[in-house]
Amino acid sequence: MKETKIKTRDLSLYYGTKIALNSISMDIPEKQVTALIGPSGCGKSTYLRTLNRMNDLIPGVKITGEVLVDNFNIYDKNVDSVNLRKKVGMVFQKSNPFAKSIFENVAYGPRINGINDKKKLTEIVERSLQRAAIWEEVKDRIHDSALGLSGGQQQRLCIARTLAVDPEIILMDEPASALDPISTSKIEELIYALKENYTIIIVTHNMQQAARVSDNTAFFYIGELIEFGKTKKIFTVPEKKQTEDYITGRFG
Repeated sequence: MKETKIKTRDLSLYYGTKIALNSISMDIPEKQVTALIGPSGCGKSTYLRTLNRMNDLIPGVKITGEVLVDNFNIYDKNVDSVNLRKKVGMVFQKSNPFAKSIFENVAYGPRINGINDKKKLTEIVERSLQRAAIWEEVKDRIHDSALGLSGGQQQRLCIARTLAVDPEIILMDEPASALDPISTSKIEELIYALKENYTIIIVTHNMQQAARVSDNTAFFYIGELIEFGKTKKIFTVPEKKQTEDYITGRFG
C-alpha cells in the first residue's frame, strides 16, 4: 500500500459567494497517477489548483479546510508559495514554452533558484529532457527556439521544464487535450513512466485516457466529490449511480 502524499480535509472554495468546491476530503497516494474526471465546470481544475495554491492569484477567492502535503498544511500562513510550487509543479492544458531556446526554457527554473554554473545547468537540462522523453528529438538543436517545436514536443518540453526544479508532485491540467493522437499517446506513456518517481494528479475529460494512465480516479460533479477509488473499480463497478451514468455516457 502506497503512503498518502496529499490529504485534503473538508476543503471548500468560494468565488465570492459562489461555492466551487464543497467539503472535499480525499487521500492521494504517492508515486501513483490520480485522475480527476467529471463534466466541464464541476470543480476538477479548481481542486487541482488548490494543491499548489494557484487559486491564491484569483481575486475574491476564499478557501476553508486543509490541504496537507506530507502532513504539512500548505495554507499555513508561514508557507512560501514559491517554494511550494517547486515541490508541486504544474503542466497546463496549452503548452506555454517561453520565446527562448530549448536549453533556456529548461534552465529557467534552476537559474531562478540560484543555479548558474554552466556545467550543472547543462546536466540538469539534459537529465530533464531525457526524463520527459524528448532528449533524442532535440539534442542537436538545443539552442534553437522552443517555438519551432511541434505541439506535442512543446508539451513534453514544458514537462521537462517542470522536472528541472525537482518537484515531488506534478499537477497536469488536461495536458493532451490540444494534441493529436500520436502526441497524446507519447504524453500518456511519459505519465506512466514518471509515476515511478513522482506523484501525479491529472485532470482529463477523456475517459479512455483516465482508464489507461491512472491508478486512482476521483469523480467530481457540481463541486462535490462523488466517488474516489481505484480506477479499475470506478470504471467497472462504481458504487454511485451518478458515477456509472457519467462513465457510460448517460450524462455530462
